[in-house]
Amino acid sequence: MSLVELKAFERLDDLMRSGRQIIQNTQEFCFSLDAVLLAHFPRWKKRQRVLELGTGTGVIPLIIVDEVAHVDAVELNPVTADLARRNVCLNDLEDRISICEGDFRKIRELYPPETFDVVLANPPYRPVTQGNTNLRDGVARARHEFTATLEDVVAAARYALRFRGTFAMVHLPERLGEIMVSLHAHQMEAKRLRMIQPKEGKAPNMMLVEAVVGAAPGGLKVLPPLIVHGADGGYTEEILRIYECDG
Repeated sequence: MSLVELKAFERLDDLMRSGRQIIQNTQEFCFSLDAVLLAHFPRWKKRQRVLELGTGTGVIPLIIVDEVAHVDAVELNPVTADLARRNVCLNDLEDRISICEGDFRKIRELYPPETFDVVLANPPYRPVTQGNTNLRDGVARARHEFTATLEDVVAAARYALRFRGTFAMVHLPERLGEIMVSLHAHQMEAKRLRMIQPKEGKAPNMMLVEAVVGAAPGGLKVLPPLIVHGADGGYTEEILRIYECDG
């Protein structure tokens, strides 16, 4: 592992996977459970080439790189794109992870079409007219659709994916209808869906969805809900197993 020099507002966190560490900037959006759950949702294969749209500091590539052939990741925010590149170097993964600073709405300028087996996205969840906008720009861009809409994300995923490739995304349950319509409009059909509940008996506040390019409509597999916290407030056994996999 390379030596690290932290800049203002930066901290070094233990990723709890293969001895890896990750630099995060407290003035920007730091990764949370949704990114970890998305990283563990697809069924990975060693030959796969993966693209992440909006990687932030690069946490998902750092988690999945051992499971696949290569990970490309694009990030618009120059601060977090720089952090992602430094995190790749910090963990000596330059030959297996490639970071591109750019706008995936212009994906045709960044990558050839139908190049990837899997595309991942943890996009902004809310339209700019909904929710409380955080005054810190990096956090606002991560949570609200200032720079990319749901349609932008789905369109970029379809451009990048080969026929029968898969697109996995974490998003809000309340937008499931929009997501299904957008996927279908871009020649993708949802095939796996899992709701994430903060506690047993609580309404889901996140969901994981996986779609396949060129698949026939129908055949959606709805998985049992993933419960994050038990009655005692601690993580459930399944969440702990996910973190143990990383540890």
